[in-house]
Amino acid sequence: MHVMAGALIDAGGRVLLAQRPPGKHLAGAWEFPGGKLEPGESPLQGLVRELREELGVEIDPASAVPLTQVPWSYGDRQLLLDTWCVTRWEGVPASLDNQALRWAEPALVDPEALAPADRLILQALCGPRT
Repeated sequence: MHVMAGALIDAGGRVLLAQRPPGKHLAGAWEFPGGKLEPGESPLQGLVRELREELGVEIDPASAVPLTQVPWSYGDRQLLLDTWCVTRWEGVPASLDNQALRWAEPALVDPEALAPADRLILQALCGPRT
């Protein structure tokens, strides 16, 4: 399964995180917002659609830059988490999927609070932690 994730970075360098809601796989874990790529979509098209559906924002595709691809296995779920940095969008990110949202400085995010695959995204944003 190909999954798109957006690392929305504001002017202050903070990144937007979303908390997985109760009843979903990895409920309570924080993640970078996004979702599954649909058949026939390019990664950028899927990212634009997912952030519109999940957060109600229109990203500027010219500001979206590939960050990392994380192949991951959650037991019975195999995925490729394709993450892009986004620095420009229209609208104010809002939870349209009943997820808690928060802005955080990447260096201050506790990796243990993130879904396991998202920890590698954080590492790509911050560099290795010592």
